Amino acid sequence: MYGVSRGWVSKLIARYRAEGDAAFEPVSRRPKSSPNKTPAATIEAIIGLRRTLTEQGLDAGPETIGWHLQRHHGEIVSVSTIRRHLIAAGLVTPAPRKRPRSSYIRFQAELPNETWQSDMTHVSLADGTDSEVLSWLDDHARYALSVTAHNTVTTTIVVDTFRETAGQHGYPASVLSDNGMYYTARFARGGHAGPNRFETLLTNLGITQKHSRPNHPTTCGKVERFQQTLKKWLRARPPAATINDLQALLDEFTDEYNHRRPHRSLGRTTPHSAYTRLPKTGPRTDPTSEYRIRRDRVVTSGKTTLRYNSHLYKIGIGRAHTGTPITMLIIDRDIRIIATQTGELLRHLQLDPTRTYQPTQKPRNPRT
Repeated sequence: MYGVSRGWVSKLIARYRAEGDAAFEPVSRRPKSSPNKTPAATIEAIIGLRRTLTEQGLDAGPETIGWHLQRHHGEIVSVSTIRRHLIAAGLVTPAPRKRPRSSYIRFQAELPNETWQSDMTHVSLADGTDSEVLSWLDDHARYALSVTAHNTVTTTIVVDTFRETAGQHGYPASVLSDNGMYYTARFARGGHAGPNRFETLLTNLGITQKHSRPNHPTTCGKVERFQQTLKKWLRARPPAATINDLQALLDEFTDEYNHRRPHRSLGRTTPHSAYTRLPKTGPRTDPTSEYRIRRDRVVTSGKTTLRYNSHLYKIGIGRAHTGTPITMLIIDRDIRIIATQTGELLRHLQLDPTRTYQPTQKPRNPRT
């Protein structure tokens, strides 16, 4: 009549004989044991890392905690598990709903020194005096090239710090910034002021200057996010008394950020590793030259292909590199082939348009 199985009725009768009317009350289905339950020591490590990283002013999200657990404790814990335990411990403050990540249009320079981002932000000293921090950041690797403290940022300071930074790392191919007067004078005097010293310098060096649209800070999102991370780190420490003290703090943070802090957008590597993994580009000496980047994978025959002037060429790399992801840096007929994951230079050649196949120049059967 009720459509239940005889086995279920048998179990219910057995419970009734043992428990009486209590047999009809709902019973928890929770298992007696949970072999996959997170150990108490791991939960304590998660909570401890959250508090330690927060006190130091560093990122303390589930992804970062998971990286530290694997790197320093030898434990692999899923991000969802870490988040669940942080919520249970009351260590997560609900944030307002944001736009989904899929709605953002992201861009990233292909090579180090292809684009530098720059911006200025304000930092208060211990006595309330306002100071200004000028940052130069590599767009490809998020490498903090220069972070300096000043009473007021001027065009002269922008030019001097740019020259000094380029002296250490080489000049970039382009610069991206907002429309501050120390970067550009295009909005001064109704647009009739003429270029300032920084604009003139970039023009003379053959460096492309790019700007974000007014009221669109997300165009310079990498350096804006860097400044947010910097300020969070500074808030976890006593305010600097002088500009020199602030500069000492900035130097300490820059070293931590570049060489030890895992960066989420870089696959948990450091900016220094990303900046030194691939060769640097720079200003184009010949504006008419063709410059492009191509990504491919070495086929089983140890070759790759490249189209030049509507003709397809085959380039030998070597069977030992079969399956290796590669990045090809092409300036006219000058070609550099680099292993994408390691940055190793696999081949450098000048394309010979008279030959469809560009051999490796190695003998087929070398004699010992």
